[in-house]
Amino acid sequence: MDTDTAERSALTVDGRTLSYVDFGGPGRPLLALHGHMSEGLSYAEFAARLAPEWRVLAPDQRGHGESDRAADYSWEGYLADLKALMDHLNLDRAALLGHSLGAINAYQFAARHPERVTALINAEGCAELGLDGSNPLAFVLNLPEGSASDREAFVAQLGPFAAHFESAVRERSDGTWGLHFHPQDIHDSEDQVHGDHWADWTGSTCPALLVRGAKGGVLPVEQAAQMVTRRPGTHLVELETDHFVYVSDRAGFAAAVRDFLTTV
Repeated sequence: MDTDTAERSALTVDGRTLSYVDFGGPGRPLLALHGHMSEGLSYAEFAARLAPEWRVLAPDQRGHGESDRAADYSWEGYLADLKALMDHLNLDRAALLGHSLGAINAYQFAARHPERVTALINAEGCAELGLDGSNPLAFVLNLPEGSASDREAFVAQLGPFAAHFESAVRERSDGTWGLHFHPQDIHDSEDQVHGDHWADWTGSTCPALLVRGAKGGVLPVEQAAQMVTRRPGTHLVELETDHFVYVSDRAGFAAAVRDFLTTV
């Protein structure tokens, strides 16, 4: 899908701008939540593959993309943003899809608002993680927080990280250039991802698809098996790719999701 054809809109939540992309079409609504350091536009090709049966709407979660930073990155904040978006769109019910951070947000929302979720797609979202206190995104604190007068100058500031984060460089409202997220926000948000979330994972009963990256994903095979066993109505698909399943295996991921959604 040409991202220029996607319609970007926004709403205000507690004085902050929450931006989202509506990929359009006549289909049933599917809200797609990205992971840390990503953005709603990352679902452009996925949306094209699911059209016209499904209308994909993808927010830039707080502190990402064109959405404003927030005072905190708690679960309550992320879930309040999602509820506000659904209310803004007059969506009483919708299917929810999430990757990584977005997947955990999605199943936590389903646990708290089961009447609003018709189906759940969890891409590489663990039910427990980080119990040892480590933060795998600590490296982001080495990224520059500052800005530059032009794109090339900021990419140069990224140094060895440029190959991974050049696509995240944006022109800001003041004409300077920088990342579309702030490294400290990402680090703080990742800290709050960690914990034992089994009660939330098992707290909803809608049909669910669990997608695991079998080559370099973060969801351990044993935990994935437990997630299926402990939550009735959950189907597991393993793709021969890494953590970034919907980007690294675009066709395989879209096919798995489409097949699952034909059953709901």
